[in-house]
Amino acid sequence: MPKVRSTPGRPRKEGFNRSNHSLNPERPTEGLKGVGKLRSRSTINRLQMYRNFRAKRDRRGKIVTPAPFQGRVASGTVARVEPSVKWFGNSRVISQNALQKFQEEMGNAIKDPYKVVLKPTDLPITLLNESAKYQKVHLLDTESFETTFGKKKQRKRPNLAVRDLTDMSRTAEEQSEQYTEEKDRDLVREDDGVKDAVRDWVFGAGQSKRIWNELHKVVDSSDVLLQVLDARDPLGTRSKYIEEFLRKEKPHKHLFFILNKVDLVPTWVTQRWVAILSKEYPTIAFHASLTHPFGKGALINLLRQLGKLHIDKRQISVGFIGYPNVGKSSVINTLRSKKVCNVAPIAGETKVWQYITLMKRIFLIDCPGVVYPSAETDAEKVLKGVVRVELVTNPEDYVTEVLKRVRREYIGRMYRVSDWEDTQNFLEQVAKKTGKLLKGGEPDIAVVARMVLNDWQRGKLPFFVVPEGYEVPTGGSKPTAPEEDTSKTAETPESVKKGRELRQVQDFRKIRVNLEFAADEIKELDTIDVELLEKQREERRKRPKMAQDDDDDSSSGLSDIYSEDECPQPQIVPKKKTKIPTPCGTFTVEDAPEATKMTSKARRAHERALKRKKIGSNFYEVTNVKNRRRRN
Repeated sequence: MPKVRSTPGRPRKEGFNRSNHSLNPERPTEGLKGVGKLRSRSTINRLQMYRNFRAKRDRRGKIVTPAPFQGRVASGTVARVEPSVKWFGNSRVISQNALQKFQEEMGNAIKDPYKVVLKPTDLPITLLNESAKYQKVHLLDTESFETTFGKKKQRKRPNLAVRDLTDMSRTAEEQSEQYTEEKDRDLVREDDGVKDAVRDWVFGAGQSKRIWNELHKVVDSSDVLLQVLDARDPLGTRSKYIEEFLRKEKPHKHLFFILNKVDLVPTWVTQRWVAILSKEYPTIAFHASLTHPFGKGALINLLRQLGKLHIDKRQISVGFIGYPNVGKSSVINTLRSKKVCNVAPIAGETKVWQYITLMKRIFLIDCPGVVYPSAETDAEKVLKGVVRVELVTNPEDYVTEVLKRVRREYIGRMYRVSDWEDTQNFLEQVAKKTGKLLKGGEPDIAVVARMVLNDWQRGKLPFFVVPEGYEVPTGGSKPTAPEEDTSKTAETPESVKKGRELRQVQDFRKIRVNLEFAADEIKELDTIDVELLEKQREERRKRPKMAQDDDDDSSSGLSDIYSEDECPQPQIVPKKKTKIPTPCGTFTVEDAPEATKMTSKARRAHERALKRKKIGSNFYEVTNVKNRRRRN
């Protein structure tokens, strides 16, 4: 079909426009007065599109000048499309095998906690998910009423619960045999005067609407979420609801575990809980302390790697979530090496969320502790530290659970009580030992019970949950080899080699355990990936200081957080002892340590440190109050 011109005569001749108009792209660019910046050709075309967005017609309605992108086809002419395959074929063809392989690889990458999907594809891969496959049964679409019950029925018997009266009576007999009065809530019973007491309001701590609003603020504002767990009971302080919510609703956010309070459990327990939890999410052992922290460098390295993954963002936010009184604010203070958040050994100290600057590109968000409503008993809530002890009405009711969990030798060593019959007898003996007595010498049971519960919550009583499946140490009775031989002979397992980018190998031998445990509860550690540990130490030594790093510069006075924060135990050099026989008996004499030669500068510093510093003075010694120092 030939093209037809909309106007008769020769087409308008288009040549060079010699005018100096600002909409002329071919105007001269030199010698212009009062023009700061010339319009580009693209700007002129855009302005012309705004100006000439419709065709120009004469008085008769015929098109004189067509609109932009308008062809020279007469009015009423049927347009046609070029008969080419490129307009109708697929732009890209993919086979079913390749699509299935992509689906499997994508699913494995999402399920692996040590892999991060940086940039997903633009294809609608959510259509590949079969989550909505069995959500709704389209029964009427497959089997209509007419083909089942009408004249056009295609089968003899419909799917009914009962077929006849005999079947109905047999079903009723089976249900009557399974009936129990205890489970029947509709049964009218006589009032015996005994009812379940209303649960105390203090056991609803961490479940209010305001607290949950604070949690969702932190979740929405954070790119990385760190769930802080208690090393004494990690599974008891996990929030499965939050993990499931993040997995379904926020799959683009990273979740990590921080196993805090590792100084309250044996080292082998920490190592094996880290191994168990690392199968689900990356886990870091941590000891929150301003003087002797553990895991600080590993956590900082992890945050730096996440910052490099999100290089397109100006900054990333790290939110701390978890149960009350697990040490979220203490971890933040440890990372900043100073007190920036209020901390207390009781639950509910943090009431609102708050932002803390860690580096130039990394911000920390502190969140109040949240408890999801579950079937936990009141005793479990008290022992997990969710409830404040001073608000509990009958604290002696929960001491029984403490005596069940803690070994008798630990209780006796702590309170100097040798033997007791029951909880009441134990509290009476402790009250007499500590002097907690009422009038007439009666023991104050409530005060002593609160004291025991406070000692439990603050980690003074040794207790830990044995890791599941790790009752017997994997190292067994094998002798511990030196560190030099271990690095040469021990082979690194595949589970350790996997995900080395996000997994931080820690030297658990440098954890300072503050409690004394029995000999049967102390076991040998498993083999540590010494190769990767030395590699990370070397990278940490080569890394410049925070003040000299332009990328991660901090304006918050951060100390040297990239130094080796895992403080080793001080090496104790045994003193040489000799036995000297004398007429009065045999005496053991220790050799005096050799005096180290000090420089004059070090000697003066040592003398200044030994001098008594004048901290303050007595007001009455300095000031002549009421003329007391007058001469007689």
